Amino acid sequence: MQHLDNQVISQAMEWLTSRPVWLCTVLTTYGSSPRAPGALMVANADGHFCGSLSGGCVEEDFLQRIAAGEYQQASQIVRYGEGGLTPNIALPCGGSLDVLIEYLTAMPGNLEYLQRMGMALAGHYALTKSLTLPAACDHLELTNYHNATQVMRNEDCITLHLAAPPRLLIAGLSSVALYCADFACALGFEVVVCECREDVLENFQSSLKAGIRLEKQFPAKYLEEQSCHANTAIVALTHDPRMDDLTLMEAVNTPAFYIGAMGSQRNSARRRERLQTIADFTPEDFSRLHAPVGLSIGSKTPAEIALAVMADIVKHKNGVNQLVTAV
Repeated sequence: MQHLDNQVISQAMEWLTSRPVWLCTVLTTYGSSPRAPGALMVANADGHFCGSLSGGCVEEDFLQRIAAGEYQQASQIVRYGEGGLTPNIALPCGGSLDVLIEYLTAMPGNLEYLQRMGMALAGHYALTKSLTLPAACDHLELTNYHNATQVMRNEDCITLHLAAPPRLLIAGLSSVALYCADFACALGFEVVVCECREDVLENFQSSLKAGIRLEKQFPAKYLEEQSCHANTAIVALTHDPRMDDLTLMEAVNTPAFYIGAMGSQRNSARRRERLQTIADFTPEDFSRLHAPVGLSIGSKTPAEIALAVMADIVKHKNGVNQLVTAV
């Protein structure tokens, strides 16, 4: 399953081969808004669109304005909600949002522009994008990772640091791992599962949904050879200390934003003792480790545990770190 941003860019490229498109990026939000900065939508003059600006509040008005011949400049910014355009249905949250609209005609240069964005998103790279209103984008390059899109505006000069889509690396298959993989796909994560145990693969491989990448390799070996990017969460969910401990020993050498391992408070304490003795974990290493993993929601079933795990990962991805974890 593709991240929504990838779907938007793929659809934009398909349409652009025969017709112009309007590529929209949420720049800033004020008050409560259902979409975060960096959210993408693409539309064409036939009234079709992919993605979302507001979760359904303003899209109809936007399409009507396109049909009426508006938004013909290479780039411009419009505001929806309080203090801006009055859509047919006002934002129910009472907030407002600024949207960058790029009008792309069916020409090779614009297709190449979208292809570069698509390649970066598919490779889970972050991008820096700059333009000066009302001109087209004049700067697009790979950049360091960000956990959220950042927008800088200096009058008509706009610079966006577009965050890379997140990745979940699951070390070892289990019932909890299957639910985590499903939830992560629904949340727009790229999902990679590392599993090399033949008996486990025999039991669980057929349950992995399409779009989940299976690496038949020991997780620690995969991390040693491949590492990961900074928008990655790594979770060990097997209850097998041989697999989980070695995964954690390699994970702390990566820039992953989240590292977690499943287990009770008692088992997690024993794991910490082993990591201290065997791997000489430092206080900084332990500070990165979420074990027990997940939010404390009283979870018992595999699905509930997976929900707690993914909720904690999303919380940290979004920079909300004040809640206590314990599952």
